Amino acid sequence: MLDLESVYKNESVEDVLLYFALRTTYPNIDRMYVSYKFEVVGCGALLQIYQRLLHEGNLVENKNPLPEKGPYWKESAFITEKRYIIEGVLRFQ
Repeated sequence: MLDLESVYKNESVEDVLLYFALRTTYPNIDRMYVSYKFEVVGCGALLQIYQRLLHEGNLVENKNPLPEKGPYWKESAFITEKRYIIEGVLRFQ
């Protein structure tokens, strides 16, 4: 099973957003940071990084609550390096 707490505590906010924003809504990601690493939300970094990823074309907003991969999207480092057991849990092809 995926240890979400470790992911949110140990990985960069950008990598977390690039992976989880495609799978869960921004309010849910915000809640996870409130639970596991409040300083990211408290200083406003989560929203700033999310908006930067949209502006840079890593994520693209659409009519759905979840953004899509943008033209400059890249897979999160913790996924490519297989730091956590994610296959079959949350990953989609």
